[in-house]
Parts: sequence; structure tokens; C-alpha cells
Amino acid sequence: MSTVEASSQRLSSNVSAPSGSALRAALVSEWTKLRSVRSTVWALLLTSAFTIGLSALFCWAFVNRDERRRDGSLRDLFLFDPTARSLRGVVLAQLAIGVLGVLVMSSEYTTGMIRTSMAAVPSRRVLLAAKTIVLTTVSLVVGMVSAFVAFFLGQAILDGKGLGTSLGEPSVLRAVLGAGLYLTLIPMFGLALGTIVRRTPGAIATLFGVVLILPLLADAFPEPWDVRLGRLSPLNAGQAFFSVRYDPDLLTPTEGLLVFLGWVVAAYIVAIVMLTKRDA
Repeated sequence: MSTVEASSQRLSSNVSAPSGSALRAALVSEWTKLRSVRSTVWALLLTSAFTIGLSALFCWAFVNRDERRRDGSLRDLFLFDPTARSLRGVVLAQLAIGVLGVLVMSSEYTTGMIRTSMAAVPSRRVLLAAKTIVLTTVSLVVGMVSAFVAFFLGQAILDGKGLGTSLGEPSVLRAVLGAGLYLTLIPMFGLALGTIVRRTPGAIATLFGVVLILPLLADAFPEPWDVRLGRLSPLNAGQAFFSVRYDPDLLTPTEGLLVFLGWVVAAYIVAIVMLTKRDA
């Protein structure tokens, strides 16, 4: 008997328990499922590797590129954002941890384990809540640690040319925390899409399309709608709250956070409705 199946059977003994006890039992079960699957380890390792490794690479490339391009343009130096440079790996890392969010739900539909999970937890909302809490907790830890390590490593590289910054500078701490928060919210969005689509390839394709393709589609609109619509895409909204310098093509940090939360909340509303109405 697999670890996941054993966990689901233990959970089934709590069916008649009060809702609080049922949630606690569901949390234990979901934690067992999450940590016992290889894809979880790989997704989290890739998230950290992309966030830290690519950010360090971008910082190294910037300080070692052509001297004329680096020092000859005062405008480039004025617009340079050392914080954003050290967090560039987040853009790729979001895909790894977003896929993890998709797999938390879609893999159960693929293997048929969803029937066992729903038999053990009759309240489908409790099941989704347990998955969300466990996934969010793990993502928050990994995302925050990766963001801070990427920042400090990137600044150490940039300091070699006197281009670094510190957490004490205005808005820098907010941006680093924002990067960690972004890596926490993306898997929640993926979990909601996995619940809606139910099939892993389709859910991952939808995630990639919304995150990566939507900003490109916005560019096809005539001005000023290209910028107005592009600002509302999840990727651009997310970048707004982990950037320090003002960018006219992005929302303000607060607006970006609210827009991104709007995407997550909207996806969860649809996910809850479809999870409740559809058969397993």
C-alpha cells in the first residue's frame, strides 16, 4: 500500500468528525501526499535553482558586459534597478512552482486518487482548503528563502562594480518580500487551474498561456490599450510589486498586488463552483 493510499484511509476515519477535526486530518493527509511525491522535490529544487542561479547569472552578466554599454550611458545607469536585476530568476521559477500547484490537484484526477480523497473528505471545499493551506505554506517558505538568497547573492556580485543596494534602501525590502509572495501566489493560481481543468497537460498549458502568452497578446492591441491591458496580466502585475523603480508600463506595487490577487481569487471562485458541481 502506498503512503498516499494509507494516508487517505486514515483520513476516512475522520469523516464524521467535526469540521475543525476534519480539516486538521485533511491537512495531515495533504502534507503526507505532497512530501511523498518526487515531483514536489524536483519542483521546489528547480524553483530555488532558477530564482537564485539565474538571478546570479544575470547580475554577473551585467557587471561583465561591454564597458561602453555599462558605463557610457548615464540614462542606463539611472534606470538600473539592482533589486530587480537580482530577482530576475523569479520569472522562470514561477513556472516550476506553478506546475507544482497544478499537479497537487490534477495528478489525483489522472491517477483516480481523487475518488478516494473525496470519499475520505466529503466536503470538497475542506479538501480544497487543505490542499491550499499545505501548498501555500511550503511555497511561502521556499519562495521567501529563495528570494532573499537571490537578492543577497546578486547584490554581492553587483557590489564588485559599486552597483549594489541594501535592504535598508527605500522599497527594496518590499520588493524582495513581493518576489517571495509572488512565488507563493503562483502555485495557488496553478492549483485553482488544476481544479478547473482537471487534466495535467491542459492545466499546465493554461497556466503557461495566462502567465506568458497573455502579455504578448496585449502587445497586439493599438496604443494605449496595449499598455493598459498588458498591465493587467498576471506576470506584469506581479512584476509591479517586486520592482523598486517606477515603470510607466506597470501598475503601482499596491495595484499590481491587488490585480494579481484578483486573478487568484477569480480562479478559486470558478474552481470551488466546478469542484462542487462536477462528478469526480
